Amino acid sequence: MKPISLASALSALLALAAALPAPAGELLRKETAVPAAPPLQPALPPGPAPQEPSRLYVLRPNDIILIKVYQEEDLATQARIARDGSITMPLLGTVNLRSNTVEQAVSLIREQLAKDYLVNPQVSLSIVEYGKRRFTVLGQVNRPGTYEMTSDEPVNLLEAIASAGGYTRIGNSRKVIVQRMVGDRKEIFKLDAASMAQDKNSKPFMIQPEDTITVGEKWI
Repeated sequence: MKPISLASALSALLALAAALPAPAGELLRKETAVPAAPPLQPALPPGPAPQEPSRLYVLRPNDIILIKVYQEEDLATQARIARDGSITMPLLGTVNLRSNTVEQAVSLIREQLAKDYLVNPQVSLSIVEYGKRRFTVLGQVNRPGTYEMTSDEPVNLLEAIASAGGYTRIGNSRKVIVQRMVGDRKEIFKLDAASMAQDKNSKPFMIQPEDTITVGEKWI
């Protein structure tokens, strides 16, 4: 047998080491490696929750309402309340909601549907758009015109006149007329605003949407 040189022995050892399997720990690391997760997308902010009107909210002319009847899609109605307080619905025709709260309107519609058409109808009512509430001040005031009631807070006669800049030099605070439509009928109120202002215990005259206030003039 020929003697093996040192160089040949080293070459044989390196070849043998390359052929051996990798250590268990390294093999495990390779097999269990998990790819990096993609970056998270930012979450979209939630939209505003729909707001249903209070059951005690009094429906007004120019409110746009949506009426739905459970499992009766053909009866869904979106309508603007007319000046006389009425709307038109399938099956029922004209329905008068004047001065009704939301709760009263739902009960009224449910009763009319149950009377001749449906068994135990489930009715819901929501507000699509609140009608603008306005009053008009004319005559001897500094800024005659139409004014909006900016909230559900009531407005009395003295506040309404003040919003129009108060009386002119010849404005007669004892000669004020308020015209109001009640259904199809016009009502006229002749009022003494001066007495109301002087008597702090007097009951204020409350203005309603669509009222027209006219301030007369003094006799010169």
